[in-house]
Amino acid sequence: MKLFDVYPLYNVTPVSAKGIKVTDDKGQEYLDFYGGHAVISIGHSHPHYLKRLKSQLDNIGFYSNAVQNPLQVQLATKLGQLSNCPDYNLFLCNSGAEANENALKMASFQTGKSRVISFKNSFHGRTSAAVATTDNEKINAPINKQQKVTFLPFNDIEAFRFEIKKGDVCGVILEAIQGIGGLDEPTTEFYQQIAKLCKENEVILIADEIQCGFGRSGKFFAFQHHGIQPDIITIAKGMGNGFPVGGVLIHDSIKASYGQLGTTFGGNHLACAATLAVLEVIEKEGLIENAKELGDYFLEKAQEIPQVKQTKGKGLMLGLEFDFEVAELRKKLIYEEHLFTGGASNKKVLRILPALNITKADMDIFFNKLKIALS
Repeated sequence: MKLFDVYPLYNVTPVSAKGIKVTDDKGQEYLDFYGGHAVISIGHSHPHYLKRLKSQLDNIGFYSNAVQNPLQVQLATKLGQLSNCPDYNLFLCNSGAEANENALKMASFQTGKSRVISFKNSFHGRTSAAVATTDNEKINAPINKQQKVTFLPFNDIEAFRFEIKKGDVCGVILEAIQGIGGLDEPTTEFYQQIAKLCKENEVILIADEIQCGFGRSGKFFAFQHHGIQPDIITIAKGMGNGFPVGGVLIHDSIKASYGQLGTTFGGNHLACAATLAVLEVIEKEGLIENAKELGDYFLEKAQEIPQVKQTKGKGLMLGLEFDFEVAELRKKLIYEEHLFTGGASNKKVLRILPALNITKADMDIFFNKLKIALS
């Protein structure tokens, strides 16, 4: 049997990693400024993280949600405290795609409607419930047999108002900082108008925080930069530091009932231990503050690069936009400068998504290598 060939792969085989350093099977060391799509939030092989997981494995790694798991309660409590979202309830699943699928189900259950509004160049997962595409012309693409999606441009409030007034919308799903789309953001005024119109029209507002959440933007959730309160928040990626885990935060105003949602592996003991470890490290090491400080430093250093046409993002969810496609630049960075970076559907954007505990010294190395690759 062969692997299903859907990913183009770099000729690098990592065998070990610590902090932001990754070592391949030939002994070559790389600096990781991408973290597997923002997954590595507290650095590879963080000692507290490893201790938490090993300790949990000595007891129990997994059992189904048919029994009580005190770690889920601990996780919900800790998450509510650190995120400043105590008025939400947590449903645990396994990935961002699953989190968004469940969020869309909840929106449809609550409203009895089926259409979803999303935004051009957004990305909300790769399941049948995915509501995003990089094809800007693909309007009313199917989510599943019952749901359809309409894609709108950011910051066009009149187009949004026109669509939501049709009365058939169950939910609006929005990334406060787009991930794969290239780090585009709504304005605060636009996001607040969306929240107001959702409330007026009894439409569920879903904040997709799968990539931009868990401290990456310099606040716990990126929507918190805009002073709004979503009905549902979806999370994944950095919450497990590489362990598969996702979640849906559902506001108290939405009531639960047995059988409404379900999952086989969601909220297992190891996933809870991994996420608790991440939260504990974020709190103890002040990583949200570090993300904001290092993001500001990054934007300052980027001004030294004349080829950079625009800087994008917040905190440590960052992008550099050039006037050329960055595919060859990424190859030079990985093969010549031994540095991992990311791309986007906007092929002129280089994405930077390092662990939240990087230092100014690490950032200086990044810019030195970038200057060499560009020269």
